Amino acid sequence: MSNDIKIKKGLDIKLKGEAEKTTEKAVLSNFYTLRPEDFHGVIPKLILKEGAKVQAGEPIFYDKSNEAVKFVSPVSGEIIEIQRAEKRRIVGIKIQADKEQSYQDYGQFNVDAVDAETVKAHLLATGCWAFIKQRPYDIIAKPDRAPKAIFISAYASAPLAADLDYVLQGKEAELQAAVTALSKLTEGKVHVSIGSKSNSPLAGLSNITLHKVSGPHPSGNVGTQINKIDPVNKGEVVWTVAAQDLVIIGELLLTGKFNAERIVALVGSSVKKPRYFVTKIASEVSTMVYDNGVEQNSNDRIISGNVLTGKHVKPDGYLDYYSNTITVIPEGDDYEFFGWNKPVFDKISSSRALTFSWLTPNKKYDLDTNTNGEHRNFVLTGNYEEVFPFDIYPMQILKACLYQDLDEMEALGMYEVAPEDFALTEFVCVSKQPHQQIIRKGLDVMIKEIG
Repeated sequence: MSNDIKIKKGLDIKLKGEAEKTTEKAVLSNFYTLRPEDFHGVIPKLILKEGAKVQAGEPIFYDKSNEAVKFVSPVSGEIIEIQRAEKRRIVGIKIQADKEQSYQDYGQFNVDAVDAETVKAHLLATGCWAFIKQRPYDIIAKPDRAPKAIFISAYASAPLAADLDYVLQGKEAELQAAVTALSKLTEGKVHVSIGSKSNSPLAGLSNITLHKVSGPHPSGNVGTQINKIDPVNKGEVVWTVAAQDLVIIGELLLTGKFNAERIVALVGSSVKKPRYFVTKIASEVSTMVYDNGVEQNSNDRIISGNVLTGKHVKPDGYLDYYSNTITVIPEGDDYEFFGWNKPVFDKISSSRALTFSWLTPNKKYDLDTNTNGEHRNFVLTGNYEEVFPFDIYPMQILKACLYQDLDEMEALGMYEVAPEDFALTEFVCVSKQPHQQIIRKGLDVMIKEIG
C-alpha cells in the first residue's frame, strides 16, 4: 500500500484570523484548573485534598475504574479548591501556582534498555498515560490491551488550527524519545502522518512508518488516517497520540520532569493580532485573550480548541487539557430578516442553493456562531457523504446511535469513529442535528453494553 494518502471528500473552511508565525510567552497564570470532564469516562478519585502542597508532575487523582491511570499537576503550588457539582461529582481541581516552580523528579529514563512493561509502568506513574487514547470509543487507552498499531497525526487541517510544523521546531530529541517508547508498546507499526508539502520534524524520526497526507479537511484528523491506513475491526484496538503531546512525554523521559508547557495558537477574527503563545496546560485563557484586542465585555465566543470540535469556555475559563488552539469569534446571537430567502455571499456552504462561496474557493470568511437555522428532523440531502471521507454511511450510523441498535452500530463501523470525525457533517447539516453529541452517546452505550 502506498504511503501517500489522498483525500477527496471533505471541506476546507477558510476563516479570517490565522496566527502569525511569531511566538511569545503568555502572561504567567496565577491559577490552573484540571477538569476531569476533559478525560471522558474517567471517574476521579482524589489522592491529595484541598490545602495540600503539590509539585509539578505530582499525581493529584486517579481513575476510579483503573487505579494505575494517574493524572498529575501541571504546576507546583497549593490546591485551593475542589469544585463539585451534583452528588459531589468533582468538576475541577483549582491550583494556585508558586512563583518559583518545582518539579517532581522521576529520573532520566533509558528507553532503549528496558522492555514494554517497564515503559508502560513509567508512563502510568508519571501521568503521561493520559495523552494516549484508543479507538474504539475515543477514550484514554486501557493499559491491559496491546494495540495493533499506534497513530500520530502531525498534520492539522481544521480551521485555524495551530501549525504543527511550526510549534514542533527544535523538538526532535523529545519526539524521538517518545516515539521510541511508544514503539515498544505495540507489535505493529507507529504510523506518523504529515502534510504532503510539510517540513515536519517528525519526518526524520526512526521507528516510524511515514505517510504523506493531502486533501481537504478532515484529512488531518487521525480518524481519517486510521480509516485509510489500517481500519479498526471488532476486537481490535489502536492507540493515538497528539503530536504536541509527544514533546511532553519525550521531555519527561529525557529529563525526569513533567513539563506541561504548550505552544498555543490564539486565532480568530475577533483577535487583533493572532499569534502563538507559550503557556501551560490548564492555564487561564484570560492571560492570552485580553491583551490582544478582545475586550472583556465584548460579544465574542472563546473556544478552547478549533471552531468545529472545541469547547466553549467562559472569560474566566481554562485551557483544555488536550487543546493547542484558542479561537475567538463573534457570538451569533442576532438573526437576519428573511435570511433563508435571499442570496448569501458572506457565508460558506457546501450547497449551491442561493449560496456563492463555491465561486471564490480561496476567500476567507468572518463567521460567527449562528447556526442559520433551527433543529429539525433529519433531511436526506446527500451533503454528509460529500464531506465524509470514511468508507461508512454517516446518516445510517447516526440514526443507529439514536435508536441504540448495537448490532447495526457494529456493522456500520462504529468501532473506528470518534465525535470529531462527524464535525464536518454537523457543520453542513441542514437539520442542525448535534452529530458529535449523538456519536459520543452512541459510543458510551457501546462501552456500557459491550465493554
